[in-house]
Amino acid sequence: MNGLSSAEALQGLRQHGPNRLQAATQRAVLLQFLSHFRNPLVLVLLAASAISALTGDVTGALIIGLIVVASVTLDFVQAYRAGRAAEKLALTVAITATVLRDDKACERPVTELVPGDVVLLSAGNLVPADGRVLQANDFFVNQAQLTGEPFPVEKKASATQVRGVQPDPAALWALEESDAVFMGSSVVSGSARVKIGRTASHTALGQIAVSLALPAPPTAFEMGIRHFGLLIMRLTLLLVLFTLLVNVALHRPLLESFLFAVALAVGLTPELLPMVVSVTLTRGALRMAAMKVIVKRPSAIQDMGAMDVLCTDKTGTLTEARIRLERHVDASGQDNPQVLVLAYLNSFFESGLRSPLDDAILAHAEIDVSDWVKIDEVPFDFERRRVSVLVERAGARRLAVKGAPEDVLRLCTHYVDGEGSTVLLDETALARIDKLFDSLGEEGFRVLGIAWRDVPIDHPHAVVSDESELVFAGFAAFLDPPKVSAGDALRAMAACGVAVKIVTGDNELVTRHVCTQLGVTIAGVLTGAEVAVMNDDALRARVEDCNLFCRVNPSQKNRIILALKARGHVVGYLGDGINDAPSLHTADVGISVEGAVDVAKQAAAMILLENDLMVLHKGILEGRRTFGNVMKYIMMATSSNFGNMFSMAAATLFLPFLPMLPLQVLLNNLLYDVSEITLPLDNVDEEDLAQPKRWDMGFIRNFMLSIGPISSVFDLLTFYLLISLFNAHESLFRTGWFVESVASQVLVIFVIRTRRNPLRSHPNRWLVLTSLLVVILAMILPFTSLAPFLGFTPLPLSFFVLLTGLLICYLLMVEGGKQWFYRRLTRA
Repeated sequence: MNGLSSAEALQGLRQHGPNRLQAATQRAVLLQFLSHFRNPLVLVLLAASAISALTGDVTGALIIGLIVVASVTLDFVQAYRAGRAAEKLALTVAITATVLRDDKACERPVTELVPGDVVLLSAGNLVPADGRVLQANDFFVNQAQLTGEPFPVEKKASATQVRGVQPDPAALWALEESDAVFMGSSVVSGSARVKIGRTASHTALGQIAVSLALPAPPTAFEMGIRHFGLLIMRLTLLLVLFTLLVNVALHRPLLESFLFAVALAVGLTPELLPMVVSVTLTRGALRMAAMKVIVKRPSAIQDMGAMDVLCTDKTGTLTEARIRLERHVDASGQDNPQVLVLAYLNSFFESGLRSPLDDAILAHAEIDVSDWVKIDEVPFDFERRRVSVLVERAGARRLAVKGAPEDVLRLCTHYVDGEGSTVLLDETALARIDKLFDSLGEEGFRVLGIAWRDVPIDHPHAVVSDESELVFAGFAAFLDPPKVSAGDALRAMAACGVAVKIVTGDNELVTRHVCTQLGVTIAGVLTGAEVAVMNDDALRARVEDCNLFCRVNPSQKNRIILALKARGHVVGYLGDGINDAPSLHTADVGISVEGAVDVAKQAAAMILLENDLMVLHKGILEGRRTFGNVMKYIMMATSSNFGNMFSMAAATLFLPFLPMLPLQVLLNNLLYDVSEITLPLDNVDEEDLAQPKRWDMGFIRNFMLSIGPISSVFDLLTFYLLISLFNAHESLFRTGWFVESVASQVLVIFVIRTRRNPLRSHPNRWLVLTSLLVVILAMILPFTSLAPFLGFTPLPLSFFVLLTGLLICYLLMVEGGKQWFYRRLTRA
């Protein structure tokens, strides 16, 4: 019953391994590295170079092999480091469990739990592994993840356990067993002591996960990346087939032509895109961690940048979440200690998840409840919006009820007047109490209704039907002052294109009071009662114009989010309670806070270390910065790089030789990739952070058609000048074009990376450094001892004069084309 010792737990961890569901994609480092060679183009290239070595060109084949391995290694190292950094960030908000070790309760990561451990569970916890209940107190769990049944089920110790017999480890683990709890279930109410029996993949959830291994559905950003890759692959296939057919028709060496075509395909394929995306997202996650936002799922960063609607509760985001009980008044509006006693009894004996209001009640006064005994309770749920506790003292039993005033009053037939007498609750008295409730709300008080009912001493249990014919005692009124920074944060959100919609369980008057204090303009209000009678079409029509949703329950929150998404919005949801988990799942970006219950933290994609909208605002800007840097690489790949490869394919029509050797094409591609490694660090212009950014395939296609041809025109001009001015032979032509191709592809990033005049937008110094070093390296290579092996020859000084003029003209032309493209886009 007292759990394991530290030594026993360590031995169990060695024997059973960490309590973690192994993802299908988690493999050894070597296997991860080798998986990068699964690219069909890489395999074909390596096979063709092997054939080339067998036919006598060992040096050329070796160089091709080295270039391919270097490119794959570059991709792997960057992606692996990004993945490790993302894992470390996720561990900072890892879920813990309260476990008995060495006869003491302590917090341990759930991954360290082993069979035999005894854990203490309470409302809001996730069940960390499969186990047997040793002790339980009104313990209800939701195991819909395994059964599909949405209603909580009660779990309790078995009869043998109650008699002191230890649970049999070999007993069947049936979902319907009342003493068995399962990994992934959430505790709705009550508390329990549970002995762990199965961990990791041996759990019921683990066996399902291993058998299905279903990947998470792709986000809009991931789908966009996939569609972009398919577009490039189609264009690549057409160009490669065209090039291969032309070379075969011109009776050029078949193997060399095949190697050239495959090298061209490698040059066209954005093989660096997955690395750029993963590194950029991880860099963004690290920057967001410094801003106190921990990213659990890196792809959510881009969704954060695209978010244009944020739904949030007001407690903790608009208010300080320092709730104080200010008043406890009876039906006449006078302070009444009996109201406080009833509220205190209810909060003290409640076994479900205590709310901040419960904490405020218990902190308000020290009331001796030692002569009261708890008999039973009806836990809180979001449909009833109340909790009832059955208590006994001196041979009398009383049901103490606390909840939303409207729901509590609806169940009352009597009330306590100012003289302490119990009288009938007639229409006049009800109107007077309603007026008192409204006046408290207008003053900014959050209000709970308090009621009671005496029951016979032999009344055994509390059930929902007992919540009738109640006596209304009065109101408990709380103050939660508005957060000073919230008003500025809301204005900052609006300025950057994010509409904040307040979705709360509080009533309209209290929420309006907070909004007025913060200077928030209320565009429209919908209440839970109004949402309940609307169908989905009607709700979609109303959600756009409303920014205040009051007295809504969890299912209504979910409907509001779905309605916003149906109108084309990217929706974020900020929540920290058990009731928020469905909405966190439904939203495009689920956001929780460090102090949230386990269920909410598990469902969220991001965790705020401070419950502050200004922190979230900084995270949104970082999401947009991340998206901007990914788009820079894509725009490069679809314009300059694609234009160069298109020119290379076109050159095979009129040149009597291959415009570049296969290894030169690959070396060109490797140097270009090296220059782009620092792109994730680049700065992003302020105007690109001003509004939400979404994936737009039409924008990418149009940019490619506008800028790509400029690159091809200058490549063809280079061909003409090399032949006409320098009478270039094969080696000189290939060398000159190699240098021009690398320089133009790399330097054009400084034009494409910004919508501004490039001289008015400052790139990151590491991007400048790597780009210039790559260009200098390309210019030096023909003069090194490696030149003969690479098929290069020294270039005359006059070529570099020509190259300078060509590059200046090229960059000016691209800048003109870019400005024309964006002007046309703005007018459209």
